[in-house]
Amino acid sequence: MPDRSEAIAIASDHGGFTLKEVLKPELESLGCAVLDLGPASNAPVDYPDFANALAAALGEGRAQRGVLICGSGIGISIAANRHKHIRAALVHDALGARLCRLHNDANVLCLGERLIGVDVAKDCLKVFLTTDFEGGRHQNRVAKLG
Repeated sequence: MPDRSEAIAIASDHGGFTLKEVLKPELESLGCAVLDLGPASNAPVDYPDFANALAAALGEGRAQRGVLICGSGIGISIAANRHKHIRAALVHDALGARLCRLHNDANVLCLGERLIGVDVAKDCLKVFLTTDFEGGRHQNRVAKLG
């Protein structure tokens, strides 16, 4: 399980708002402090603004990892990965969540609300938070990313 002191930032656009609200109590049940960066409703917003806010929170040390959600997960992951210190992985199942941590040391989990069921999203979140980076042969590759 994550360290109880670990803060996880979470943000979405309007297309991911409902899943964001579902995952916040899930994060709390896993012992994480939740930093909700918005939005506060499902009114239309621009996903880059929320990816940028999450990247800033990680860069400033206000959170150790993050979760981003939009309708497909694609746009918000592209926006997040524009930041040098972010390794955002769009995943669709628990295996993807496991491998993005093991091999890529991903620090942001991206999900598409329109493409993933709630139970699968919860599984992805738990696996993402409980899987450590394997290092070893992957360390040099990850170092080349930033």
